[in-house]
Amino acid sequence: MQVIADLFAQGGQDAYYGEPVTQIEHALQCAYLAEKAGADEETIVAAFLHDIGHLLPPDLANGYMDGYGTVDHERLGADYLRELGFSEKVAQLIEHHVNAKRYLVYKNAAYFDRLSEASLKTLEFQGGPMNVGEALAFETNPYFREILQVRGWDEQAKIPGLPTPDMAYYLAMAQRVENSAN
Repeated sequence: MQVIADLFAQGGQDAYYGEPVTQIEHALQCAYLAEKAGADEETIVAAFLHDIGHLLPPDLANGYMDGYGTVDHERLGADYLRELGFSEKVAQLIEHHVNAKRYLVYKNAAYFDRLSEASLKTLEFQGGPMNVGEALAFETNPYFREILQVRGWDEQAKIPGLPTPDMAYYLAMAQRVENSAN
């Protein structure tokens, strides 16, 4: 887990793209919300690491979203964690958390109205709302329910000063999850 700790050490104190929290605060809050909701450890770890693609070195990036992070951060993060030996469930929850936003915007106009300014801006770079075919295909993902849950925690995890367990706590959980996948 040292490589993940190093990524957070390098970029974790950076602002979380137009939100009132840092990258690490956002990650910790997302994991904490998942844990409070009774999610399993794989889902909690996916919530913790869902934006790890934003922290990867610039040479791995496919471009940037005008100050709102790395283009395709969800796929880059999922592929990075697959290479580290994390389960396909963890990777899928991360890889599709942006698709969940696109799906929810397509499915529910009220969801669109609740998005923060930063989430609205990134939605433009992420393909906008899904179309009917994309939504139907997305609904068949075996982790569909968990992906939507991660998205919900992602949207909520923007609270300045929210107390959470520290990074070491979630890194230890990530190590257990990675070990059980191998």
